[in-house]
Amino acid sequence: MEIPRLPSPQAKNHAVLLLHGLSSSPAELRFLARFLAEEGFVTHTPELPGYSAGSGHSAMEHWISAAVAEWDALAATYRHVSVCGLSMGATLAAAVALRRPAARALLLLSVTLLYDGWAIPWYRFLLDYAYYTPLRSRYRYREHEPYGLRNEALRLKIASAMEKNGVSEVGPGHIAMPALHEASRLARLVRRTLNGIRTDCLIVHAIDDETSSPHNARLVAANVGASRLRTIWLDDSYHMITSDNEREVVARECALFLRESAEASTSGNIPTPVVSRALARRLRQLAMVARSA
Repeated sequence: MEIPRLPSPQAKNHAVLLLHGLSSSPAELRFLARFLAEEGFVTHTPELPGYSAGSGHSAMEHWISAAVAEWDALAATYRHVSVCGLSMGATLAAAVALRRPAARALLLLSVTLLYDGWAIPWYRFLLDYAYYTPLRSRYRYREHEPYGLRNEALRLKIASAMEKNGVSEVGPGHIAMPALHEASRLARLVRRTLNGIRTDCLIVHAIDDETSSPHNARLVAANVGASRLRTIWLDDSYHMITSDNEREVVARECALFLRESAEASTSGNIPTPVVSRALARRLRQLAMVARSA
């Protein structure tokens, strides 16, 4: 019989601020939050005014201020406070880590610094210009298949939920242009300031992400100023990696990195960067194709 693994002492005093994607809800992170809580971490997944679904629209500076305030509230109680985000929430998490260098760890899941995935419409770049036209108050970007999911059964369920409620556990059915405009501003800010982030950093990204291509993860890995950096590549998921086929892998890697970061903060041990087995396997496949060409 397998003996249950008890949470480390660090986990019991370690809170994690979880930030969902643009115009969405904490439901996106429900599985991850529950997993981390079972591992002994304290989790907090807030709704942010002007950012979360149903809360209106505000400037990205207000998103950052609201997220930082949530981090500060946790830091007043817990020894370690980490920040984790999904999609644009990961970009927002990076902005928090830049302003709160005391953050224990930064977990970037499907980080979105550019909307450049294979399912993004060719005209996406025009929306930044359309914001300054009368379309600003009328246009809404409508989500469509595959809804960030490789899992087809879950995709059907999500499509039904979006049609009925306008929002689902993997995000909203549509995103208004003001929100997209502010998201672009946030992404530009984070791209310019990546090297100022010193927080331990975990990047988890799907190699077939249809919303934000692997270039986003590579951009962070190449420019972030963290001395402890780990990149995990997934090969059986799309953008919504906290809900898709490898959500258990994502949750386990997050818990492991949080635990290692907290423990190393007392021991001073700094491990070498890690390349995931998924990435190594894909690199071998590409090498074989190149040799046979």
